[in-house]
Amino acid sequence: MEFFEVLRARRSVRAYEKRAIEVEKLQQILEAINLAPSAGNLQAYEVILVRDRERIRQLARASHDQTFIEDAPVVLVFVANPLRNSQAYGRRGEHLYCMQDATIACTYAHLAATALGLSSCWIGAFDDEEVARIVGAKPPLQPAAILPIAYPAEHPEPRSRRPLHDLIHEEQLRQGRG
Repeated sequence: MEFFEVLRARRSVRAYEKRAIEVEKLQQILEAINLAPSAGNLQAYEVILVRDRERIRQLARASHDQTFIEDAPVVLVFVANPLRNSQAYGRRGEHLYCMQDATIACTYAHLAATALGLSSCWIGAFDDEEVARIVGAKPPLQPAAILPIAYPAEHPEPRSRRPLHDLIHEEQLRQGRG
């Protein structure tokens, strides 16, 4: 798929086929994650690859009962690792850059899945402590996003987006925009 086709095709899909993902496709997604830009190229995140059905079920419960997650054969949990860039960037690296790094990596996985004919749904609503427990992420590691990946069993229509004139602000933000 051409890059802009991938952007237009990407959807948050919440219904999945009960079908395994080919090893080659999963490998391509993992390689895409490793290509994601990060602050100082320090890659201040970890990715936990979850295929165990019970752990996936637990992640669905910890994600405020988003049960569709249970149908995915693969779930990626992106965890911010502030220790990887705290020396280079101090407090800003610990609290912001590591989270940005993790979410950029998740975006790359999300788009790579789309390019490969797979689907995913970015999960940001979850119990941080419970997800950390499930995947064994001890402090200061912090879950940033969960990404179930599967073949789609639905093909949602595009959703409306804000018009560019409301979204893009040349040089400065005007007050009062909602």
